[in-house]
Parts: sequence; structure tokens; C-alpha cells
Amino acid sequence: MLISILEHINDFNERVFAPVDKLINLLPLEDWILDAITDSIHLLPFLFIIFVLIEILEFYFADKINAWIKKARRSEVAVGSLASILPQCGFSVIASSLYSRKMITRGCLIAVYLGTSDETIPILLAHPEKACLILPIIGLKLLIAISVGYIIDVISRQFTDEDTKLAEIPEDEKIEIHEEGCCNHNPDTRNKKELILHPISHTVNIFGFILIITLILNYALEHLSIANFLTASSHRYLQCVVSAIVGLIPNCAVSIAITMMLIKGTLTFSAAMSGLLSNAGLGLLVLLKNNDFKDTLKIIFLLLLISILAGFAIEFIL
Repeated sequence: MLISILEHINDFNERVFAPVDKLINLLPLEDWILDAITDSIHLLPFLFIIFVLIEILEFYFADKINAWIKKARRSEVAVGSLASILPQCGFSVIASSLYSRKMITRGCLIAVYLGTSDETIPILLAHPEKACLILPIIGLKLLIAISVGYIIDVISRQFTDEDTKLAEIPEDEKIEIHEEGCCNHNPDTRNKKELILHPISHTVNIFGFILIITLILNYALEHLSIANFLTASSHRYLQCVVSAIVGLIPNCAVSIAITMMLIKGTLTFSAAMSGLLSNAGLGLLVLLKNNDFKDTLKIIFLLLLISILAGFAIEFIL
């Protein structure tokens, strides 16, 4: 039903942008450039509507989710994983800040990182023909995030007695998170003006990233013949490794690039999953800034290893 709704919206979108497409096609540019401009412009209404909805959800429910995480010591991994699926980097930033203050477990932090979807879902929703990938991606991310998070916590308790080292989280006191998310947006300070202002700035930023990445991909497909190399079976496991390493870069442009490559068919599903699992948005930057450096390196290594092995497993099964 969702895909059908998106297809109807897409058809309406195509009719609305028909005059704009005609003007763009009059430009004295190569076809791969015109296609990139046209495809990117068509995404603008989808992205803005999706980001407004996400902003509303974050505005009204983020504090409740944070409160659930504070109250549920034993179920914080599951709650954190579910919260991180919401398409924005705010929860990975919050989780990193809480972990650096020893308020959540390592398993919970890594579960949030693995579950973070950043810009993947909005971009897939803006491409109705690929919206069918959303549920498999979310389902696998949740399965891997929750199971790995609990395994890490069980192992940590066996060797470090981690529960006794966690700081108490005050029940009624608001925990301030002095870290910025995307678009210089602090996930801890929300107001109703940002219900429109932040989606506008975010849509513009993501549109810019999508246009640049689409131009690069279209040029590569047109001139460099990389599609056959990237999709060759002998390189599929190597794709998982490279994608997971690239996914560690703390920038939403990475999740956009991985998702766009999946849509264009230049990246396998298993490799895309490796990259999307390791991509924790801006959370890693906050961790590097505030946490013990050696501990942060361990977390990055675990995140990378889990993402690569998960990609290998998905590739083997598929």
C-alpha cells in the first residue's frame, strides 16, 4: 500500500515538474548531467515532506524515547535500537554523549550506531521503485543491532562488571546534550519554529549532496565503466569491506552515497548493508571528542568488524 501511495505521489510529481524538465533539457549540457539535475530536483518535494514528518516525530517523541532509555537499564539496547531507526543522526549524538558520561552501556551505544539509518529511508521513500528495500534494511538493522548489543553487554558484564560502573541517570532531571547534529541543529533544544526551518535547511543540504553524488555516479557509469567492476561476483566481499570502512566517515553524505549507489545498481545489497551498519552519523565525532581515546578505538573496531561480518553473512545467504 505504501509503495502504491508513493507511486501515485511520484506520478503527480512528474506532471508538476514536466515544464521544469523541458527547460532543463534545453540547457547545452551532456545527458548524464541533465539526468542528474532532473533526478535531484524531482526529489525536493519528497525530501521536504519526509523531513517535516521526521521533525514532528522528533519534536513530540524524542524526550519520551530518551526517558524510556533512562528508565530501562535491561531493555535499553532494544529501546536504543528502535529509536535509532528514526531517520536522523540525533540519537547517535545523544547516545555518544550519554556513553561518554558512563550513563549507558557499550552494547547500547553500538546498537544505536548499527541501527542508525540517517538519510537512507528518506532517499528510498523518494524513489518509489526502491521503497521495497526499506523493510529489509530496517529489519536487518534491528536484528543485528539488538542481538549484537545484548551479546556485547553480556560479555562486558562477565569481564568488567559494567553495571556497577554506570552512573545513575536522574529520573526527573533533564540531561543536557551540548552537541550539534546535522545543519548545526542541537537535538536537545527543540522549538516549534524548527518544525519548518530545520526541514528547509536539511532539504537544501541533502539536495546538494544528492546532486553532487548523482553527478559523480552518472559520470562514472557513463565514462569509467565501473558498474561491471563493482557488481562482479569476485568483488562482492571486497565491496563489503570497502563500504564498511567508508561508512565510518561521520557525515550524512556517506549514507546518501551508499544509498544512491544501491539505487543505481553499482553496489550490492550486502555491501550497502555493511556501509549503512557502520555509518553512525555524527555520533562517532562526539565520541572521539568526549570519550577515552583507546575505548573509542575499540568501539570503532567493533563497529567495523560487525558491519563487515554482517555484510559477508548477508552476501553468503543471498
